[in-house]
Amino acid sequence: MLVLASASPRRQELLRNAGIEFVVQPANVVEIPSDGEAPRSFAERMAREKALAVFALRPDDLILGADTVVVADGRILGKPRDTADATRMLRLLSGRKHEVITGVCIAGPQGLYPALRSLPFGTAEAVPSRVRYETTIVTMAALSDHDIRDYVASGEPMDKAGAYAIQGRASRWISRIEGDYFNVVGLPLALVWRMLKEAQG
Repeated sequence: MLVLASASPRRQELLRNAGIEFVVQPANVVEIPSDGEAPRSFAERMAREKALAVFALRPDDLILGADTVVVADGRILGKPRDTADATRMLRLLSGRKHEVITGVCIAGPQGLYPALRSLPFGTAEAVPSRVRYETTIVTMAALSDHDIRDYVASGEPMDKAGAYAIQGRASRWISRIEGDYFNVVGLPLALVWRMLKEAQG
């Protein structure tokens, strides 16, 4: 049984559309970067922590953890705290390129990735797991103050990393992507599928 360690409706929809069967059990982990932590390292660490938190509750299942961050000027843009924070992020992204990085972790019982063992955070017991990442470069058109104000007022940015949804209203401003589109939505499906096939032999 594949368990998605996320409450994200976007990740759930992507998996369903790809014909991948799963159940949902969100992980309850604190998503705060450590001092000096690089964006990729943060995304990978969060993916692993989510997967291992759910694996501790479901040790017989295959767990999928993922975490997506938006990066501009080397700074991680998570979900906005409020409308002012969403406005700040959109102004930062306006008229330029940025990166979207998703860390992906597959964890499961003994026999998974037989040649690999990694130590989970906070325990001494080895759990078979693997972590990888996907990066997509996104170019956003210049946004006017009116664009930003109306978009923030719509509510769409408030639960999205980087304060925008590429599959929603913000699609009108995305002029170019380099890499995996689904990664920007929240889950790099081709990478996930490869990792699942590897895990299951």
